[in-house]
Amino acid sequence: MTVRVDRSFEVSASPDRVWEFIADPANRAQAISVVEKYSVTDRNGRRVTWDVELPIPLVRKTIRVDTEDVTRTPPEYVKFVGKSKVMRVTGEHEITDTDGGTRLENRFVVDGKLPGVEKFFKRNLDSELENLRRALERDLQRTQ
Repeated sequence: MTVRVDRSFEVSASPDRVWEFIADPANRAQAISVVEKYSVTDRNGRRVTWDVELPIPLVRKTIRVDTEDVTRTPPEYVKFVGKSKVMRVTGEHEITDTDGGTRLENRFVVDGKLPGVEKFFKRNLDSELENLRRALERDLQRTQ
């Protein structure tokens, strides 16, 4: 089973400023509640390993998810792919200039390899995207 989520939100900031936040894989990792820790694994910051703890019955240990930004089109688009033994995740973030700021369109696809993975993400992807929005808002407030 595959879970797909497409959500967007708007913020009062320039597209360049939103790009600065969303293009940083560390910002994306920190916003996800099940990422216990992460490490940047290349000089360009395009590869990041997430240590994920999923509260599902068949997973009793931390899962290593190796992510990579496979497409970057500054300042408007970034796509990453994460792979592990229990899932594959693809995330896309598209930035659009609006009259009052910037719209951030977020698309995620999670393909689980174990029972319960898709169910967890189906229940929780909306709240994870809300975490991302709040992290972006906090970051924007710190720099204004």
